[in-house]
Amino acid sequence: MYDLDGLLQKTKIASVKLNDVKEEEINAVLIEISELLIENANSLKEANKIDLELARQKGQTAGYIDRLTLSDKVISSMAEGVKQVSELSSPVGKTVYSYKNEFQGILVEKKNVPFGVIGIIYESRPNVTVDTFALCFKTRNAVVLKGGSDSINSNKAIVKIIKQALINKNIDQEVVNLIEDTSRETATAFMKKDKFVDLLIPRGSASLIKATMENSTIPVIQTGSGNCHVYVDEFADIDKAVNIIFNAKTQRYSVCNACESLVIHSKILEKALPLIAKKLWEKDVEIRCDERAFKVIDGLGRVAKATDEDFYTEYGDAIISVKTVDSLSEAISHINEHSTTHSESIVTENQENAKEFMQKIDSSSVYHNASTRFSDGFVFGLGAEIGISTQKLHARGPMGLEGLVTTKYFVTGDGAIRK
Repeated sequence: MYDLDGLLQKTKIASVKLNDVKEEEINAVLIEISELLIENANSLKEANKIDLELARQKGQTAGYIDRLTLSDKVISSMAEGVKQVSELSSPVGKTVYSYKNEFQGILVEKKNVPFGVIGIIYESRPNVTVDTFALCFKTRNAVVLKGGSDSINSNKAIVKIIKQALINKNIDQEVVNLIEDTSRETATAFMKKDKFVDLLIPRGSASLIKATMENSTIPVIQTGSGNCHVYVDEFADIDKAVNIIFNAKTQRYSVCNACESLVIHSKILEKALPLIAKKLWEKDVEIRCDERAFKVIDGLGRVAKATDEDFYTEYGDAIISVKTVDSLSEAISHINEHSTTHSESIVTENQENAKEFMQKIDSSSVYHNASTRFSDGFVFGLGAEIGISTQKLHARGPMGLEGLVTTKYFVTGDGAIRK
């Protein structure tokens, strides 16, 4: 039987030791990891090949394979990302509030502190393994990683490198641990280990996030699932709309900030949709339309009729749904009903419509005349991100280092008693 409690206990003990680790020591470990990733690129790719072959045997999609692949470019990006985290300023220890109560004779300070142990449950992205460790470690949090069976060999190879860097720099290697049992039973058991884990972050599909929210007794930050929309308003510049939608949908299909649904005003439908479709068909995107949109582009390219389910679907593939609306308010209502509250954009030259859209859309990031692909911690100036929170408590939107600390009140007196 897998000793989950034993692994978590070791991580919990190691997390306390992180309070004594200096900032320069943390940065030295991160730089070491960056260098070891490059030095061990071939062994990482060999481990990754095993996962890729199994994924192909299972008939996984091209988007899925893309998320799973550790190419030289991806490994180089991972290494650079870790190095960049080492250059960021940690929020740990920062005083966010201070109050001197002269009457009671106490100084009250509210400071940023680590959570302690952060658990990450994720699916087919092995790069998440090193990204999340770097961010958690920078904020003096220990981390327990629960990847899926699809990337287990890649994850083992990456964690081996991380542990080697910790050993090289005389830091307790138990500050990071990978749960190597990939069974659903162990994943569910992990979600209930609030004795050892202080915060749980699921990254992956809507079904993974739903399962975590329903089963966890650990506080959860909901991230990742992205049924993102672009709304083409009746006052849109059509050229802008074509380019924005093409970028948001096709630059990379597998990411959570890709556009999955196009919403378009009926007054601009016949002018704009054929041009948008023609551009999307350059990359062989399948367009699943409601009745009105279907009539406009039927027979011109790869088109099908949408089902109700399509408007709730995050495809992660070369597919987009199209919904026709007759007003801005209908567009807002449709998006708020079907969105996963990740990222939504309006294309319009009408400033009042843009303002109303951005105020009333209930998502963590809203855009005007811009692609949803910008929803990213690095692009937003956070340096890096552990995920994109689609909830409203603690953190929302791209989560950088500030999202990985909590606060504690430090109260100092000199024999103070309450009067």
